[in-house]
Amino acid sequence: MSRPKPLVAALAVATIAATALSACSSSSAKKTNGGTGGGTGGVFTSIDANNKITAGAPMNPYNAAPNMFLGYNIMELGFTKNDPADPNALLPGLAASWTASDTGLTIQLQPGAKWSDGTPVTAADIKTSLAIAYTQGTAGPVAGAGGTVVAGSNFEVSDVKDLGGGKIEIDQQPGVKNLYFQRLVLTSTIVNDKVYGSQLPADIWTQIAAVQGTDAAAASAASTKLAAEGKTIAAFAPAKDISAGPFVETRVNPGEALLDRNPYFYAASKISPKQVILRSYSGNQQIWGYMNGGELDYAPYTSMPTNILNQVLKAGYTRIDAPSYVSASIAFNEKQAPYNLTPVRQALAYVIDRDAVTKVGEPVGGIAAPTTTGLVGSQSDTILSADQKAALNPYKPDPAKAASLLQGAGFTKDASGQWHLPDGTPWKITLQTVNGFSDWIAASTIVANELTQFGIPTTAAITADFATYQKEMGAGKYAVGWWLVALGPQTDKAYARIYGSADGFSVANGQATHNDSAAGNWEHTPATYTVNGQSINPGQLAAQLSVTPVSAQGPIIAQLAAATNQEVPMIQIWNYTHVMFTLDKRFTNYPKTGQDDLLANPPGVWMMQGYVQGK
Repeated sequence: MSRPKPLVAALAVATIAATALSACSSSSAKKTNGGTGGGTGGVFTSIDANNKITAGAPMNPYNAAPNMFLGYNIMELGFTKNDPADPNALLPGLAASWTASDTGLTIQLQPGAKWSDGTPVTAADIKTSLAIAYTQGTAGPVAGAGGTVVAGSNFEVSDVKDLGGGKIEIDQQPGVKNLYFQRLVLTSTIVNDKVYGSQLPADIWTQIAAVQGTDAAAASAASTKLAAEGKTIAAFAPAKDISAGPFVETRVNPGEALLDRNPYFYAASKISPKQVILRSYSGNQQIWGYMNGGELDYAPYTSMPTNILNQVLKAGYTRIDAPSYVSASIAFNEKQAPYNLTPVRQALAYVIDRDAVTKVGEPVGGIAAPTTTGLVGSQSDTILSADQKAALNPYKPDPAKAASLLQGAGFTKDASGQWHLPDGTPWKITLQTVNGFSDWIAASTIVANELTQFGIPTTAAITADFATYQKEMGAGKYAVGWWLVALGPQTDKAYARIYGSADGFSVANGQATHNDSAAGNWEHTPATYTVNGQSINPGQLAAQLSVTPVSAQGPIIAQLAAATNQEVPMIQIWNYTHVMFTLDKRFTNYPKTGQDDLLANPPGVWMMQGYVQGK
């Protein structure tokens, strides 16, 4: 995934990467959270971290900047728990239950599931929504035409059948076995067929069949058509919001979006707020201002210094922590000397004091990374054996070791204490970061100080925005810069962040190919490493994770962790914590630390389960 939106550093990351540790079904929540509901709780005010309000944007979830909000008026069949042990684990959404089989999935819609116009949610809505997914690139194809696909980021649905009584069969393309088919289908956005169906051509499922077929030319032509139709869908502007969620959007202006409680929502009795207001924001400071004024009932994570945390807590907010499978790192372009040398990257790892950097860069939501493995520490700890963990180099600050490594690589130090490259050139580093990424910027000053004191004059440079940063990094303009890694909890995704497209690897059917000249390859690590006397292909190992059940991934992860720790293609600096804040002033009964399955989702999903009741 991409870096979270810059003005709310680590916010989207935390949402995506939170982990589920406890099971929570709608029925269990009802037993413990049977609030009065029914819209008696007043106005709930928050911000949407992942989706800022965009003036003039349509109420269309497929638009690039939609004025639509997950869990409030965007609905899914199920909501992720982000459970690393079971990536298919979900909370109920529009589907009350589901049964997976080798050929697909059978779901049972929530009894009484209706749209905000009072009409029922039907199989036609599900079928239209899954067809639209093909036009948006979130469904297949995941391999060449007719290929036997074992896994992928996209799902392959071949048909949707109405079995009656709210039961719907969703068939997976014959010959395809995607380990995550259940999760990918259930977390698809569900829209109203009466609103969106007319935007699709009558032969949409014929096109889908063609793109899944064995005729490569027909598949290519169908794929082109689907992509063009996807643009039409994304630009569509419905006249009004028709929502199957707990709220329906009734007004949007540049300052806020107003959503009213949907009286037809299947669990309307659990929904306490009569309205939700989602505020616009320009940056972290504005969000902090809202909180200091007690204006937000819930605030997602914003990167903040300790003094701001204290102000927020003093204003009456309660901090809630949940796991986050994201790590901030310093990455290298190994095509630019001297970062192609393993001893250089190892030496820098010995120079940078991760504890000191984290205390300044991410004092509230950061935990100094115990070492570099490609996964956050809490995840690698559950996978690696004691011996495997003991074999990892923690790279504790040790200037003497760093100096020894550099000297062994031919570097020299002059009388002033500055290090020189083997060719005699004075070594200087420019550490690239991004405007608005307050944690990276603050951390860069500490890293620069540490490296400069060691004898490598280092300056921090700031790119104007994240889009430019990604573009320029992809073009190979930066030798050293910040990057997010360990984007789990799905381990293949985590390692693909290092050994994926940014490193010249492409994956199909669990097989990786490497092209050092591929567009977007800015890491330029070698295609193979030698680790513990064995040659390994990290891109292929990462690809294997995508086709390997979680229970069998341990040996693969052990190799990747050892290789990443030895070669240090990136230095993990800190692991994020998903920190949220709630205000127990107008509403109460929020999920608490430990309820990680709920906390992986926005408050609208909490409300569906009976949480967030008016006082």
